Amino acid sequence: MSISSCTDTELTELAADIKRWGRELGFQQIGISDGQLAEHEQHLQDWLAKGYQGDMAWMAAHGNKRSRPEELLPGTRRVISARMDYLPADTQQIKVLKQPEKAYVSRYALGRDYHKLIRKRLAELAKRIEARVPSTSQRAFVDSAPVMERPLAEKAGLGWVGKHTLLINSTAGSWFFLGELLTNLPLPIDESEEPNQCGSCNACLKVCPTDAFPTPYSLDARRCISYLTIENKGAIPEEFREPMGNRVFGCDDCQAICPWNKYAKTTYETDFLPRHGLDNSDLNDLFLWTEAQFLQRTEGSAIRRIGYEGWQRNLSVGLGNAPFNPDIVASLTNKLEGASPMLTEHLEWALAQQAKPNRRRKRKIKAP
Repeated sequence: MSISSCTDTELTELAADIKRWGRELGFQQIGISDGQLAEHEQHLQDWLAKGYQGDMAWMAAHGNKRSRPEELLPGTRRVISARMDYLPADTQQIKVLKQPEKAYVSRYALGRDYHKLIRKRLAELAKRIEARVPSTSQRAFVDSAPVMERPLAEKAGLGWVGKHTLLINSTAGSWFFLGELLTNLPLPIDESEEPNQCGSCNACLKVCPTDAFPTPYSLDARRCISYLTIENKGAIPEEFREPMGNRVFGCDDCQAICPWNKYAKTTYETDFLPRHGLDNSDLNDLFLWTEAQFLQRTEGSAIRRIGYEGWQRNLSVGLGNAPFNPDIVASLTNKLEGASPMLTEHLEWALAQQAKPNRRRKRKIKAP
């Protein structure tokens, strides 16, 4: 069968098979859209004009490719969007957030890096499509190229973009990854877009520790803890250090408080399960990792990308926010020798915080 010879009936059957194959490959949902994002193009330009991307220069580096998938893969006629649940069971994120001596790691980063796993599954999906229609052309994307994954998923019926700018599904919440497969097949389009059901709820906006949402549906990344602890390569501005609490890699507050996440499903993927006790580790224990231990224990993890110095920087802030502990003071002091100027700044800040009289009583951390 070739593209030119495909009948409408055959394309409809193929679309149904793609969704079945997707489920077999571990995706919870597959949707198909035309990939037309003209309405979102201006929104992206307005967001960039405000500087909300911070130091993420790559957000503006590809012109209009983000909103025009056909420029990424010439001949693109459809975008197949897929979602995969990642929330491990029983990670007790609220409990960990409320224990200031513990390190909070965003739930998506507790296990193996999702990029390779999802890209591999999408590549397998592409192979099955090509086996059915050999003349097709596909290309997979997983949060690693200029693709507007959330608007595409919204168009494909996988959910709606909430006030916190993440995709929400009415039967699955928001604890899932997204991936895309661009194709030149003229598959039937899913018309079952979920209506926006955020209503008057502003819980995600109010709970943000650093007030990173200037308006609903708009995120100022420069104030976002996920950006500050992951994308930001320099010093964390002092105004955000105390609000960070014990969040040392990412932040899930806006998801944790979302009422739609009462419908969230836990993952079946063993690769997404916590490794090295990262779901319930003490800040000081992680801080004491040597660089060799960091590299070994974050192999295949999203955490690896921030590097050892970034990891130490983030943990220093967490230790500064922790209740007074002479062991913490000793750890911070010992790390000063040979530290870079950037890390030294955070170590000294943390030591100053530990020295404050009110640190000798247990501190409360703002949590959802």
